[in-house]
Amino acid sequence: MTAINKTARFAGLLYLMLVISAIINLKYIPSQLVVWESASEAFENIKKSELLFRLGIVSGIITYLIFLLLPLILYKLLNKISEVHAKLMVLFALISVPISFTIILNKFSILSLINSEYIEHIGGAELYAQVMLYLGYYNNGIEILQIFWGLWLFPFGYLVYKSGFLPKILGILLMVGCFGYLITFFGGFLYSDFYKTTFSTIIGIPASIGEIGICLWLLIMGTNIPSIGKTAENKIN
Repeated sequence: MTAINKTARFAGLLYLMLVISAIINLKYIPSQLVVWESASEAFENIKKSELLFRLGIVSGIITYLIFLLLPLILYKLLNKISEVHAKLMVLFALISVPISFTIILNKFSILSLINSEYIEHIGGAELYAQVMLYLGYYNNGIEILQIFWGLWLFPFGYLVYKSGFLPKILGILLMVGCFGYLITFFGGFLYSDFYKTTFSTIIGIPASIGEIGICLWLLIMGTNIPSIGKTAENKIN
């Protein structure tokens, strides 16, 4: 296995870990605990399943640590194709990391609140309201992060498309996925019922297919160097 293929497969492995941890952190655990329509139910879910809530925090930390490393590995793999696009890819991804760690502090605040020795002196309605407030702050941070989760995909998709050793269709899906994230953010921000529309689901499909596709391609196929010929090989050497 060539060094470039090892780098590609390592990037694929990191990407797979990122996808799995992100699904746990952003989808599965919130779906088990958070009930936006009922503050008291959300509080009781977190209180009764505190370990699951803590695992959500851990999976979030793992997600953001991986997202700190992944673009650097991809830069090593793709920077010879376009130095400018490779640097933009890294920049947009890394900007999101400190924001991610900042907003996760809201979840630590919830833990502090539900385990405080003064909790019995706080009224139920006030306690529930504070928990939902912290959850709302966290959720607002996730909304902001969608901007950077989208922006990094465009230069990344361009590099994939121009590489000559990765499928062009995946590059196109990644670039389209960039606009999907941006539309989701602005749509959700400007139109309160945006997430109830079918369009909000459809617009996220290209990014999902593109990211999972490139993740599996890198992990399984690597760069497929033996079959790409001299032109593509020269791009990465």
